[in-house]
Amino acid sequence: MNNRLHDSVLGEGPDVVLLHGLFGQGSNLGSIARALQDDFRVHSPDLPDHGHSPWSDRPCIQSYAEAIAGWMKERKIPMAHFVGHSLGGKVAMQLALSEPALVDRLVVADIAPVTYEPSHHGVLEGLDNVAKAKCSSRREAGDILRQTIGEEGVVQFLLLSLKRENTDFCEWRLNREGIAEAYDRFREALVETYPFDGDALFVRGEQSNYVLPEHESAIAALFPRYRLETIANTGHWLHAEQPKLFNELVLEFLR
Repeated sequence: MNNRLHDSVLGEGPDVVLLHGLFGQGSNLGSIARALQDDFRVHSPDLPDHGHSPWSDRPCIQSYAEAIAGWMKERKIPMAHFVGHSLGGKVAMQLALSEPALVDRLVVADIAPVTYEPSHHGVLEGLDNVAKAKCSSRREAGDILRQTIGEEGVVQFLLLSLKRENTDFCEWRLNREGIAEAYDRFREALVETYPFDGDALFVRGEQSNYVLPEHESAIAALFPRYRLETIANTGHWLHAEQPKLFNELVLEFLR
């Protein structure tokens, strides 16, 4: 696929790459980007099939990691620190495992290298319903999303990827059909012969079930030099719910 991923850059210094989660875009991690920009050159790419980046023929974790590797080569970034949330964390882990020379320090936010049960059917259905309805406004799209999605925060998050450019109706700025087809592949565990021997920080939300005690053995097997931190009273969206604490943890680790 075309590796010309859309990205934005803040600051100067050692390179840090931020990778957003499923259905998101690089701007979702703006808080941590701003917190790091005084010490680092911070890159916020849109993953393939998301935001302004090209769509891929067969989305999967490995192809996304390969796209990031190609983007780094194009941008002449020989090595970088990585901070990935959710799906972006899985992509960052895969890159560290398959191309360890590209990854210095690794921060993984509320995701583990394990297989997950499906949990986004309401989101996928909502995206499809909005596309079929040919909505003329975000308000109309939001009302449709609420029919299948119970969390208002998720509805507002998804609406960030809705665009209306030179058409009479809104369209998704993401490859919803390709993502739906790839959803089971995104859920799969990461498996590699050789572990990543660099430093890795895993940060989980206390109220999230994405990184459970039983997942630590899988983390330790692939990332033996890992450290696990828990942010209290926080769910899966820890970087948005507790930005100050999350940013401080990341900044301390990368420094």
